[in-house]
Amino acid sequence: MTAPAEPWTRRAPVDLPGPEGDNSIAREPLWYAYGAGDDAPEPPPWTWAATPPPDSHVPPPPPRPAGPATLLPPGTTDRLSALPYPRVPAPQVRAPGGPASPDALAHALTATFAPLRREPENPYNEHRPYASPRCLFPVHAFVGDGRDWRLLEPTRHTLTGPGTNAPTRIALTGRYTAIPLAYQWFRGSLVAIETGMVLRALSLGLELFGVPATLTPPTADGPELLRELGMEQTWEWSLPWLIDVDQPPPAVHRRTEPEPPAPEQDPSLRHVIDVNRDALRGAGQPSICGYRRVGATSHHTPAPMTTAVPTTLPNSPHTPTWSDLLWHRHSGRMPRALHGMDSAKCLTPLPTRTLTTALAWLGVPPPHPTLAAAFDAVTVTAVVQHIDGHTPGIHRVHDGTAHLLRHDPTAPAGLEATYGYGLTPVNGCGIANAPLTVFFSVRPRELFARFGPAGWSAAQHACGWAVHGLCLAAAAEGLFARPVRAFKEIQTKEVIGLGEDETIVLSAVVGVPRETGGAVLDLRT
Repeated sequence: MTAPAEPWTRRAPVDLPGPEGDNSIAREPLWYAYGAGDDAPEPPPWTWAATPPPDSHVPPPPPRPAGPATLLPPGTTDRLSALPYPRVPAPQVRAPGGPASPDALAHALTATFAPLRREPENPYNEHRPYASPRCLFPVHAFVGDGRDWRLLEPTRHTLTGPGTNAPTRIALTGRYTAIPLAYQWFRGSLVAIETGMVLRALSLGLELFGVPATLTPPTADGPELLRELGMEQTWEWSLPWLIDVDQPPPAVHRRTEPEPPAPEQDPSLRHVIDVNRDALRGAGQPSICGYRRVGATSHHTPAPMTTAVPTTLPNSPHTPTWSDLLWHRHSGRMPRALHGMDSAKCLTPLPTRTLTTALAWLGVPPPHPTLAAAFDAVTVTAVVQHIDGHTPGIHRVHDGTAHLLRHDPTAPAGLEATYGYGLTPVNGCGIANAPLTVFFSVRPRELFARFGPAGWSAAQHACGWAVHGLCLAAAAEGLFARPVRAFKEIQTKEVIGLGEDETIVLSAVVGVPRETGGAVLDLRT
């Protein structure tokens, strides 16, 4: 970003000086400070630091442990093709030491993480069942058997590392350094949002293959667990979430050691780690800011993985099976390696079920009480047009129902005008034509009052969970859904009627795909 050259006037409690003051990514750390009690937060010094262009970023190699690579069994697509959408099979009866079917967990992992396709015309590849910024997929899965951990390598369809016993546990952790340095503090938000998406994708995969599971949020010994997973540079990683497909083992009291510090030349990452470690603290608990210190985390306890799927859904004319649904999920395609997305105009209104299906998927709460409570603090706003039976304009979503806030047929065009990547010769932008755009927002001050620092990342996880459901709802209706964070926040809040103390956590553009004529390479097994 460009540093300000002259004095500036603050337009709202959270604002930035200079021509890019409405940059939603740069505003992120200020919103965190505002939630923590700073009434007029100032941008950190590294806001103005020069960073390499994102396209020059080379992600680090996978954290591959020593040991053999065990292939995951093929046939996942055939099994998903035999499951009619939207029916969900009943859970299997659990056998001691793991799921009833020895391959059920392996197929669930493939259904969650394995690449579905490559699109040679797309600047970003590969494409998995869930969306990821720039297809970077910073969240990694490790699979444990009670003694050893193996890395899930989705592109190789393998579990790599020591261990031959039946897997009973999955650890999810995000690698901040997989994301370009240009994103600075926002790397933490992207990892938290994608963790929520992965939780829903994994919850769905486990559900489709009948594998019950238990979810445990990060705990104070998370850095030691990261070392067990093979990461000595724990500062690169978020504290792990654990999913047990057997009964959770007794709590292990790991010996705690100070974490190595993040590099001094990356001060924004040092703050990201502070925020991630401080999320262990609930409302009213003493600060553990300074991530090398460890505090108590009694409020993070295991809970059953609940359903990822709404209880009542209509059959889909576009995706008769679960395999079809996952295959058709995408974020909008452009021809000839152009960037962005484009939505065709709706010449006739879309059916009413377009919105009711989306609302049903949005209404499924996240699986852990901590995340479900945080999602209750999220305001969901839908900008609707060209959907039969629904007034064009701004709607607030409560309890699975869209309530009209303001009739406004011009709102979609107003949103496109506030989007950071407008229509250009090399970039598509179909927001003005999109039948549905959904925003997830919070009041950070209220979030901190209710949940302490834990509320910040919990809300991001919950929004990631919800937006992945919206992506699946769009696929069921033959549409695309593109999660985005590029709206200029102050202007966008004026369009959708949010207060100056609210921030947009995440949004998604749901559009009508255009045929590009480009190849789609099927990578399914």
